[in-house]
Amino acid sequence: MASSTTDPIDTARIEAAVLEILAAIGEDPARPGLESTPRRIAQSYTEFFSGLAVNPLDFLADSAEFTADSGELSELVLLRDIEFRSMCEHHLLPFIGVAHIAYVPRSRIVGLGKLPRVVDTLASRPQLQERLTEEIADALQTGLDPLGVLVVIDAVHSCVTSRGVRQSKSSAVTMASRGILTEPVARAEIMVMIGGADE
Repeated sequence: MASSTTDPIDTARIEAAVLEILAAIGEDPARPGLESTPRRIAQSYTEFFSGLAVNPLDFLADSAEFTADSGELSELVLLRDIEFRSMCEHHLLPFIGVAHIAYVPRSRIVGLGKLPRVVDTLASRPQLQERLTEEIADALQTGLDPLGVLVVIDAVHSCVTSRGVRQSKSSAVTMASRGILTEPVARAEIMVMIGGADE
């Protein structure tokens, strides 16, 4: 496995930082409602940022089980509505949404359960939605060497819904494509298929 075995999360430092933040806003970190908050936040951060220690390509590694014969190859593999959550690196507030992943196999396919793992790994880091979309597409292109890749993400950002402009009903949509799925007609056909999830 290429993934790191070193846990980058220093929970003691997170707890100390949260104590300082609570004091900085004028709160008493020792009061009953807050005394466990630093520990809880440190624990949640180990989950939010767990992808820092994992290589997403590990989930797309070669396997004889998924080296397909020509008769087993589909024109397109599309997995819709992969739920994820990530943390916006600008405000460390969550953004939550769904990813839709499509690829056209060349000679390899992968178990469908591996695709959400790739998304979760890359989402479990300080992120920007635009970069997350590109990183998922790059991982699939590198890991599977398909003829084409299309990734579409639709997400709601807490930094938009709960602060600043407070647009509670807005969502952001980003797209990344590679290979033959950069063609507008091919992309349009897949977008219709993705839209069918709402019917």
